[in-house]
Amino acid sequence: MLHMKYYEDYGLAISGLVMHHKVDPLEYNREVDDALPLDGLITPNPELRKLLEDIDTSKVKPWLFTNAYITHGQRVVKLLGIEDLFEGITFCDYSKLPFICKPYPEMYDKAEREAGARSSEDCYFVDDSHLNCVHAQARGWTTAHLLEHDMPEPPERASKYQIRDLGSLRSLFPQFFKSTLADRAHEPRSSQL
Repeated sequence: MLHMKYYEDYGLAISGLVMHHKVDPLEYNREVDDALPLDGLITPNPELRKLLEDIDTSKVKPWLFTNAYITHGQRVVKLLGIEDLFEGITFCDYSKLPFICKPYPEMYDKAEREAGARSSEDCYFVDDSHLNCVHAQARGWTTAHLLEHDMPEPPERASKYQIRDLGSLRSLFPQFFKSTLADRAHEPRSSQL
């Protein structure tokens, strides 16, 4: 499948379409990503919001890092009801060619610079892409590979940490949350994030 080949070769399918088929990336974004009927598919996620609200922002800066164009990234977090919980966003700028996207080192450099990270060791990263996690881990970021619940474990781990739900971040990195797991033990159990 062409989409997967370009995704694997370039980190982003649109990169291959632009390079080999002269597709205008901003038009593609307007006609495809921004035109997707996401309103019924992505809905506010109160559990995710609660998890993000519990992050101690005096210790860590929540930052979005996406291969999507800015309009799509902002749209998704708005639909999830979490757009106000991040201090910024690093995105793939479709208006500048050639694209800089994950997993290329320049994209991680861009994210560090835009987020104001003092060093790679200060960066914590969660992603569902095995390849992106491999590259983040290699550059010294503390990395958690998020696996979908029905996804088999990869033959080789992408990073030190591998999780099935974002709620696991609380036990992996308790120092970054205002409440502890013990504090939350009295709360009613809910479904996983």
